[in-house]
Amino acid sequence: MKFGVSLGRIDDVDLAVQAEGFGYDFCWVWDSPLLRSNLWVVMALVAERTERIRVGSGVAIPGLRVAPTTANAIATINRLAPGRTFLGVGTGNTAMRSMGQLPMRVADYAEHLRVIRALLNGETVEYAANGRTHPVSFQSRELNYVDIEHPIPIHVGGFGPKSQALAGELGDGLITGIPRGGSIPDALANVQRGADHTNRNLDNFETTALVNMLLLNSDETLTSPRVLEEVGSSVMVNVHYLYDRFLEVGAEPSRFVESIWEEYVAFRRERDANRSVSDVHSSHYGHLDPEEARFVTPELIRECAIVGQPGDIIEQLTDLELQGLDGINFIPPVDQQYDIYARFASEVIEKM
Repeated sequence: MKFGVSLGRIDDVDLAVQAEGFGYDFCWVWDSPLLRSNLWVVMALVAERTERIRVGSGVAIPGLRVAPTTANAIATINRLAPGRTFLGVGTGNTAMRSMGQLPMRVADYAEHLRVIRALLNGETVEYAANGRTHPVSFQSRELNYVDIEHPIPIHVGGFGPKSQALAGELGDGLITGIPRGGSIPDALANVQRGADHTNRNLDNFETTALVNMLLLNSDETLTSPRVLEEVGSSVMVNVHYLYDRFLEVGAEPSRFVESIWEEYVAFRRERDANRSVSDVHSSHYGHLDPEEARFVTPELIRECAIVGQPGDIIEQLTDLELQGLDGINFIPPVDQQYDIYARFASEVIEKM
């Protein structure tokens, strides 16, 4: 099992340095312009300040920039950290919805990935924009303004069957979520279906999950204030996603929110009438919204998080590894991230 940290603020580059020293394997950098610092600036600083840890976007959002720009950006980072750079891509749950926009459709997502894949392979590819289509490729490569000689793996973000199949068709890895992305065996079956469609070999394919993580103290319960402060924000991201899907397409709620769903829908309808879309998503992975704290029940935490004392956590992660999961990442609240990542390294990573 590989372990990662997530970084969103330019002031927290030291977190990546600390994580490298603690034995973490990779660092994701956020791409949410209205919530965190600029993705590529932070990635460049992480690449410069570290020596071993893998550096990548977690995840870059296609709706924020055109595909050749994304290819250029990650290949530029690869000049700073050759051989340890990767590109995570996703349709943009938080980033796009905080702007009042929808995540990218799967067909457009596939086209975006196709162009990036070809450019990073050093190929010429047909690129369409603004009603015009032209063949494009990196030019003047002798100037070494990018590095595509060292391979840059593309990790495709996918919570649903179609986007998970795209990972098998066009990616070198899958980034999914637990529980939002379904079970690991089901996700891998979707990946295999995509690979079969293009007769791809999945050797060295890597599957990583964004999880909610909670290390309990020996005398703690799931109702303690510390527990809510530590995991409440990340748990509520799952609920926000389901509510957004409910509004957009009338999607039925997942089983794990059934006990709070009707009350939560009524709460959101009343509350959102007087606030902006940016405000709705402002608490994501940062802090628990005090007005939503009552919805973070012990049952919801158990459904949405890997919970327990260190031995329990190791047992759950070992089971996920046996199911085919290669790595995990989790996002603590900003004001606790250094301490939580340090504790997890000493009590879990060192013992696995």
